[in-house]
Amino acid sequence: MPHRNPLYLRYFLIHGPVLALFYNKRPYQKIGAHEAKEKGSGVKRRIHNPVLAGILLLSNLLMAALAPIAGNSAPYAAMVMDARTGEILHSRNADTQLHPASLTKMMTLYIAFQAIERGEISLDDMITITPVAANEPPSKLGLVAGQRIQFRYLVRASGVKSANDAATAIGIALEGNEAAFARRMTATARAMGMSRTTFRNAHGLTESGHLSTARDMTVLGRHMIYDFPQYYNIFSRLTTDAGVRQVANTNRRFLSAYRGADGIKTGYTRAAGFNLVASAERGQERIIATMFGGSSTAQRNARVAELLDMGFARAPTTANINRPSPVPAQGSGSPDAPAPGTTARTVRVNGLVSRSLRPNARPAPEQPAAAMLVVDADVIEDAVTEVLQTVATAPEATQSPQARPTGDVVLAAVQQANPAPSEPKIVTRISTSGSRLWGVNVGRYNSRYQAERVLLRVALNEMSTLDGSLRRVNQSSRGYDANFMGLTHEGAELACARLQARGTTCFMIGPE
Repeated sequence: MPHRNPLYLRYFLIHGPVLALFYNKRPYQKIGAHEAKEKGSGVKRRIHNPVLAGILLLSNLLMAALAPIAGNSAPYAAMVMDARTGEILHSRNADTQLHPASLTKMMTLYIAFQAIERGEISLDDMITITPVAANEPPSKLGLVAGQRIQFRYLVRASGVKSANDAATAIGIALEGNEAAFARRMTATARAMGMSRTTFRNAHGLTESGHLSTARDMTVLGRHMIYDFPQYYNIFSRLTTDAGVRQVANTNRRFLSAYRGADGIKTGYTRAAGFNLVASAERGQERIIATMFGGSSTAQRNARVAELLDMGFARAPTTANINRPSPVPAQGSGSPDAPAPGTTARTVRVNGLVSRSLRPNARPAPEQPAAAMLVVDADVIEDAVTEVLQTVATAPEATQSPQARPTGDVVLAAVQQANPAPSEPKIVTRISTSGSRLWGVNVGRYNSRYQAERVLLRVALNEMSTLDGSLRRVNQSSRGYDANFMGLTHEGAELACARLQARGTTCFMIGPE
């Protein structure tokens, strides 16, 4: 295991024998003739000084205990990839199966994000912590059995603090037990092309058969960036609210030191060494670097910085983005349903019964609770596709409103617009916004398609809050900003508060 001995340990290892000589002026002198009759000739003098005896004993014990550790360095492996194209820019032992440590939590969170998008679970769902999760060793959030906590806080604690109890709680919440969740993790890895990765747990602590490679973890990091841009920002937070307390990012030193770094995950165990998957963006370039087997945090960070520098030097300034193919959600493959009491999942039924935008008639619902609405992910997906494929144009206004076609999907109440100019303008309007000058930003994305998709999803989930706003995508050299414009100052504040409560990055945009 890579290990840097503390100063006091190295002091005893080096100076113990010297101190022994100081306290015992003749440590190895043979005893005299008169003592030989009693003890036997040729026997070395026995040490009677208690200070000397203690020093020698401590030195010998420390040398015996620490010498094997110092000689057991974890194997080194590395890979550098151009995230835009998937091109490999550098590779060393990239296909060697090694211990991934907490890099494992990237897959735990990837599946959690899949589950959120598919409606399996919500960020607002309350999860009951099981004894299995509560008893995980550090690093941990300090959850206790029977405690109830929102799913969003488990996600934050896993991604930022690398909390083992939170990661296990995520797995149990989604699959009923950790073994089933590990099977789902491995199945997802195979679907992603991670052919040399097998997961045995959700947190990454060393376990027989729990192995991955630098190549596979680089692939996983790239999928995280492109498949879930709306959640990727969690890996760039230096601190975050984990429900029970504020927690600091295990990768905060690297994020603060390397220009353009914005994620993603650290890992450490004795068997693995110091691991890191890191990504940085400069201009139009994005590089991913993965390293296994560092000897310390400082050495690992320095080496990953070198790898990223190498990547930026070798990658072309411009390149066509070749996004990885989306990974379909996988099941655990287990026919056994969890026994009552073994699962801590709080299920929110979102009606995953049809992919149709026009569901069959149903009885009138009761008065809805005050909780925020959760929109079926499949319906959102179809609505996104429909909106992106059909560009709406604003027709000239008429004195009497036209009859609405029966098949339209209504996203929000639309007020009667003022007469449009003679030349129609392309808009993506939820409703008219009057003279309101404030707005909110809900993230920056790699393409206009991703930004439009996020805008529509947020609009569907926050119809009442964002009613009267305009969806607008602003392109810059760093990406595509997803904005809702045309809000009042109070409306923008309320919108950001509600969005942040649901785990969506948001900040206000003032009048220009």
